[in-house]
Amino acid sequence: MNKVIEFFSASWEEVRFNVTWPKVSDLQSSTTLVLVGSLIFAAVVGLMDFVFENALNLLYQSF
Repeated sequence: MNKVIEFFSASWEEVRFNVTWPKVSDLQSSTTLVLVGSLIFAAVVGLMDFVFENALNLLYQSF
């Protein structure tokens, strides 16, 4: 049990004194970048799905 307490104590000390936390403005810009990238990726995948669905429907209707 003593090792568990020592582990959590050392972990908490590491987080309080040795971790460099990013600024809020950095987090906001990173979040915006991830959001825009995700929306672009979703749009590309949606467009590919639309094109393939219509192409396959056209192919199936020709037979």
